[in-house]
Amino acid sequence: MSARTAKWIFYLGTLISLVLFLGLTVDTHRQVQTLTRADQLDEQVVAGKRVWHKFNCNDCHTILGFGGYYAPDMTKVYWRRGEEGIKAVVREPEKHTTWRKMPRQSVTEQELTALVSFLKWTSDIDTNDWPPQDANLRRTARAAVAMTVSQGATLFKDKGCFACHRLRGTGGTLGPDLTQVGGRLDRPTIERVLENPLSVNPKATMPPAPLSVDERGQMAEFLAGLK
Repeated sequence: MSARTAKWIFYLGTLISLVLFLGLTVDTHRQVQTLTRADQLDEQVVAGKRVWHKFNCNDCHTILGFGGYYAPDMTKVYWRRGEEGIKAVVREPEKHTTWRKMPRQSVTEQELTALVSFLKWTSDIDTNDWPPQDANLRRTARAAVAMTVSQGATLFKDKGCFACHRLRGTGGTLGPDLTQVGGRLDRPTIERVLENPLSVNPKATMPPAPLSVDERGQMAEFLAGLK
């Protein structure tokens, strides 16, 4: 190959790479509004981000690729724990964290509500299934909801039950696997567990589920059908 040919290959390759780079950059900027849900950035979400920084959550947690790696990634935490699950951990972390103990912070209820809004907004950002462990959880959560198309299945996800319990191989391990819980417990028993776990198991460490009477019945119906 002559020097002239090599130069033309270099120039052509560089030009093609530049065109591709510019094209992909423009395409990404065109999709930023949709991918990041920027239109959903309201005052509550912004206030929640300020709470995140106020308590230096990034010192231990990673979110959207930034932060520490000591504690779990929080990019999709809303999918793992739901609103009530997040609030429970922040209020009483010693009851909901394992060997890497999270310190209790002096977070007000107003700040906690704002923080949940921020984490929910972050969880809905399209990150191309990253982090991968949460992508698997989201698929399982959606499958759980679609499995019966029931309000109880939706509540199981939204109330943060995946934080402690597993369904179809995905979820937490602090509590029992519930994939076939309907084969072990009938609906009335499950309702009693949700209302007061100690009434069924005196050694239970699970707190009462944050559910109304109707929600408790809906979730019990969903769980009783898992056999």
